Amino acid sequence: MAHEETTSKFIARLVGPVLAVAGIPMVLNANTYRTLIEEILISDALVYLAGLLALLGGLAIINVHNSWSFGWPLIITVFGWLCAIGGTIRMTAPELVETLADAIYQRPGVVEGIGVAVLLVGCFLSFKGYST
Repeated sequence: MAHEETTSKFIARLVGPVLAVAGIPMVLNANTYRTLIEEILISDALVYLAGLLALLGGLAIINVHNSWSFGWPLIITVFGWLCAIGGTIRMTAPELVETLADAIYQRPGVVEGIGVAVLLVGCFLSFKGYST
């Protein structure tokens, strides 16, 4: 197995199950998830901490897997960059994050739709990571 494929599978084994598990409450308990988001957004410290963790995770992925070749591993690279960018925004502009989250998550069906997407990507990456 080539080094890049080994790295892709390793990251998919980590990220896939986390995304799959994160998507489940978004789909099954959307109202509870909306409340959770509201509670996080009222704390600048939690928004900052979430940004710090997202930036750290994104940079970790980017540093070992910054491959822009077409194929399923591209999902991992894009995920790493989205985490790094999202983390930076959370750390530098928490008020923007609150405004955007309020506008997005209060719309009917949005949480469920995002949850389905997160769940599907998580299941796909888990399958790719754990398949031989």
